[in-house]
Amino acid sequence: MASKNEIADNAGVSRTTVDKVLNDKGGVSDTTKKKVLAVAKELSYEPEKSSDSAPDTAKGPKIGFVSFSEEDQRHKDLKAGMQERMEDNGYAAELIVRETPMYADAQLKAIEEVIGAGAKGLLITPYDDERIVNKINELSKKGIPVVTVCSDIEGTDRLAYVGSNNMRLGHTVGALLGLISGGHAEVGIITGSRDVLGQEQRIAGFLEKIQKEYPNITVETITECKNEDYKCYDTLQRIAFEYPTITSFIFIAGGVGGGCKALYQMTARPNYHIITIDEIAATVEYMNKGIITAAICQEPRRQGAIAISIIVDAILHNKEPESEYNYTDINIRIKENI
Repeated sequence: MASKNEIADNAGVSRTTVDKVLNDKGGVSDTTKKKVLAVAKELSYEPEKSSDSAPDTAKGPKIGFVSFSEEDQRHKDLKAGMQERMEDNGYAAELIVRETPMYADAQLKAIEEVIGAGAKGLLITPYDDERIVNKINELSKKGIPVVTVCSDIEGTDRLAYVGSNNMRLGHTVGALLGLISGGHAEVGIITGSRDVLGQEQRIAGFLEKIQKEYPNITVETITECKNEDYKCYDTLQRIAFEYPTITSFIFIAGGVGGGCKALYQMTARPNYHIITIDEIAATVEYMNKGIITAAICQEPRRQGAIAISIIVDAILHNKEPESEYNYTDINIRIKENI
């Protein structure tokens, strides 16, 4: 009986290509597939019952996931989506997770750790820094695929992006605030970091929308809180004091629990219009208390599932995704449907 190595020699392809064709793994052109199958038939190949024919997933690759420290439901849902997709598809992959503060040095260290632990692919919510760009390009040159999740980064050879269309998300926030405020508002924007592209795109989309359609909505301040509740708590107390005319707050990223707690404790101005991102425990709590007006949600479980499928296909089958940009839906939640 012919072996896969014999088929590879006769077809003029690699042993890996033969394995992909005979196990119907994809990632091979139709012409090559037909050629391999024809040679296999000519040599009377029969599937082997030994470990030689076992799927590559039997051992399973290690996959790194580097993101920012966020102890909220959105981040848990993102990781849950990854784990569920691995289980549903029978991927025997190991996810190596590193969560860091919003600083480039911390993220670089985390990348080195997961690669040092044997990760063959990297999922990352990147900090926008030249060193991160260089590191991603370095990994790509070494054949380690990189997929960005939730936030993208420019100037890299990353394989794909999975997440919301953040400019459109910003447009959605602008349109929603325009509707609920009657087109008149003075806004405080709370972001995690001005060095995270996805968050900057949300702000840019929001500004673009209000400048075009709502000239009476103005932005009083844009302030970072590093997605940390305690920082956001202090930040909101300060902003409410320094900008007493603010009527609306937009939370572009994390820190919602701390920020809303501060606003809830301030009895002088309880009637702000507040829009947040993601359906997390704090969103539900403060929406039920009448503090949060609406939340824009971005399907974190689906993001995690799509990202893991792309990275596993790249590692095991050398398969590129159908699209470079893999956008998930943008949904609006209010008290009645959260």
